[in-house]
Amino acid sequence: MEPQAEPDAPHVLRVAGVRKTFPGVVALDGVDFDLRAGEVHVLLGENGAGKSTLIKILSGAHRPDAGRIVLDGAMVRLSGPRDAERLGIATIYQELTQVPELSVAENLFLGRPPRRLGLVDRRRVVADAARLLDRVGVPVDPRTRMRDLGVAHRQLVEIARALGRDARVLIMDEPTAALTGAEVDRLFHRVRALRANGVAVVFITHHLEEIAAVGDRVTVLRDGRSVAQVPAHTGRDDLVRLMVGRAIEQQYPRASSAPGRPGRPLLSVVGLTRAGSFHDVSFEVRAGEVVALAGLVGAGRTEVVRAVFGADPYDAGSVTVRGRRLPPRDVGAALRAGIGLVPEDRKGQGLLLDASVADNLGLVTLRGATRAGLVDRAAQRAAATRVADRLAIRTVGLDHPVRTLSGGNQQKVVIGKWLLAESGVLILDEPTRGIDVAAKVEIYRLVNELTAAGRAVLMVSSDLPEVLGMSDRVLVMAQGRIVGELDAREATQDAVMALAVAADTAHSPTNPADPAIRADPTNPTSSADRAHPADTHPANPTEPARPGEPAKPRGPGEATKPGKATRTSEAARTNKADKADKANRANRANKKGDSDGR
Repeated sequence: MEPQAEPDAPHVLRVAGVRKTFPGVVALDGVDFDLRAGEVHVLLGENGAGKSTLIKILSGAHRPDAGRIVLDGAMVRLSGPRDAERLGIATIYQELTQVPELSVAENLFLGRPPRRLGLVDRRRVVADAARLLDRVGVPVDPRTRMRDLGVAHRQLVEIARALGRDARVLIMDEPTAALTGAEVDRLFHRVRALRANGVAVVFITHHLEEIAAVGDRVTVLRDGRSVAQVPAHTGRDDLVRLMVGRAIEQQYPRASSAPGRPGRPLLSVVGLTRAGSFHDVSFEVRAGEVVALAGLVGAGRTEVVRAVFGADPYDAGSVTVRGRRLPPRDVGAALRAGIGLVPEDRKGQGLLLDASVADNLGLVTLRGATRAGLVDRAAQRAAATRVADRLAIRTVGLDHPVRTLSGGNQQKVVIGKWLLAESGVLILDEPTRGIDVAAKVEIYRLVNELTAAGRAVLMVSSDLPEVLGMSDRVLVMAQGRIVGELDAREATQDAVMALAVAADTAHSPTNPADPAIRADPTNPTSSADRAHPADTHPANPTEPARPGEPAKPRGPGEATKPGKATRTSEAARTNKADKADKANRANRANKKGDSDGR
C-alpha cells in the first residue's frame, strides 16, 4: 500500500488570507492554504481561478498585497525568487525555464556553478550533475544539450535542479500537460519518491484522474478564493462542482448536425507525402463533421495538419478545399480557401503575447479590414468585442496584453480569431491541452455550433476519451501513415490503441511504442504501458486484420472494411466516453505506487 502523508505531520508552509490585485482585477481574495512535510497537495481550479498567481507569490515572483506566509512556524517575506530558493522553495513552471543551447549539467547549476580558484570547475559540474540525475532516474549524459531531450526528461531535469538546491517545498505547475501516459507514470513514481523523503509537493493539474493517483489532499480555488479542502479520493463530479460552482452534466456534448448523413466534402487530402514525416495520407472532412486524428508520439499528426494548412512543405499529393486545389506551402492560399489552424503550441505559434486581446482576435481579418493602407479599427474593435462576448473570454479589457490571460482564455482567443475569419474548415491541434474542465466543455459546445452551421473540423488530440466523445470518425496514424478508420460512435479505446500500437510496433520492433494518447488503462489491452501491445486486437476489427499490415487502400473519407460501424444514439456515445473517463480515473487510483513507467 502506498504510504500517505500523516494527518499530524508538521506544517512546512501556511498561507493565510493572501490577497493580490492587478489593475482592474482581484486575482486572489483571502486565500488560505497549508502544506505538510511528505505530502502531495493538489491545487485545483478553473483557468483564471488564481492558481498561477498563488504559486508566483510562493515562488517570490509576486508580492501579496495582504495576508501572511508562514514557513516552519515563522512568518516570511519573499522579496524575489532568490528569497524563495534560499528558503528551500522551488518551482517548476509549465513553460520550463531552461536554456536549450546549454548542456544538462550547465542548466542544473545555472547561476551557481561550483568554482575552484575563482573559475568554474567544469569537471565538478559534470560529476555533481551526474549524481543529481541518477537521484531522479534520468538516464542521460550530463553533457547532452538540453534541446536534445524530450519533454519528460526536461521535467525530471527540473526536479533534479530543485533537489540540487535542497528544496523542501516543490511546486509543480501542470507537469503532465505534454506527457504521454507512460511518461506520466514515471513522473508520478519520482514524485512519490520525493514524498517518501519528506519533500512537500504542491501539484497543479487539470487532469482530474491524476488527483487520486498522486495526491493526498486537494485545495480548490474559485474566483480567487479558496472554497474547499478535500481528500484526494473525492469523486470527480464533486470536484467539478467545487471548481465551477455547478454540475456539468455532459463532459463531451457532441451533437452531429445530421447523424449518418454527412454533407459535401469541404476538405480533401489525397496521397500527401513528405519524406521522413508522412506517406500517402488520404482523407476527407465533410460539412457538419468532426474527424479526429489519433496516434502515438511521432505518428505524424501535427506534421500532416501543418502541411494541409500550408505552413510546411510536402513532396507529393494534393489538398483540395471545396473542389479547389491549393498550392503547397502557401498559408495565404489556405486562408483564402477558408482553412484555419489552432496550433498545438498556442503561445509560440498562435498568439502575439505582448499584443492586446483585441489585436490578437483581429490578426486574421486585418487585411480584409484595411482600405487604402488604413485599418478600420472601429470595425475591428466591434468584431473583437462580439467574439469575446460570444466565447465568454475573461479579461480585464480587450486592450490588455493577451499574455495576462489564463491558458483557457488564451485558447479561446486563438479560436476566436478564426471565428471572425468565418473559416469553413477549422483544424484543432490539441485544442484542450492545459485547460480546465469547464473551458473544455465550452470549446466542445463551440465545435458543435460550427458543425451545426455546416463547417468542418479536423481535430488532433492525445486524449482518447475526447477523441471518442467529440468526433464522428477517427483516423488512426502510425509511422506517418493512416492505418485505420473507425466510426467514433462504435469505436473503443482498445480498437484505436490496437491499430496505433500494432502498426507502430511492426515498423519499429526494437522500439516499443510510448503512447501519445491518454488511454483507459484499466483494461490490459488498452493500457498505455502494457508489455505486449502487438498481441492486442480490436474488439470490432477493421483492416488491417493482422498487426502491422497496412490499411487497405480506400478513397478519402471511406470507412475501413470489413466491420464499418453504424451510428448509435447520442446517449450511448456520451455514456461510452463517460465510462472511459471514469475507468481511467479509477485505474489511476488503483495504480498509486504501482507504476514506474508526450
